[in-house]
Amino acid sequence: MPLFYYFCYKFLQMGTKEKNQEDVDFLEQEVNQHEIILFNDDVNTFDHVIDSLIDVCDHTSEQAEQCAYLVHYKGKCAVKTGEYKELKPRCSRLLTLGLSAEIV
Repeated sequence: MPLFYYFCYKFLQMGTKEKNQEDVDFLEQEVNQHEIILFNDDVNTFDHVIDSLIDVCDHTSEQAEQCAYLVHYKGKCAVKTGEYKELKPRCSRLLTLGLSAEIV
């Protein structure tokens, strides 16, 4: 491949990569991701926390168990990520079930 064509090819590739990165940056700005943080308490049992996470956050039993242990030993754990409008009813449900949670 002649050198001129090689540089044109590389230049076009760079433009495409930069354009794709701009698209990704724009999409990341458009979709603000939030998290539901679940906090430890001295009231709820492991089983209640696990059942609640399975029911409310659509966790598998393994996910829910891991989160329950993280909450117990670390004091808190992010249990669900998404857009605020999708997380608000889930967080409200966790609060109704007696768990301590907030959206950040």
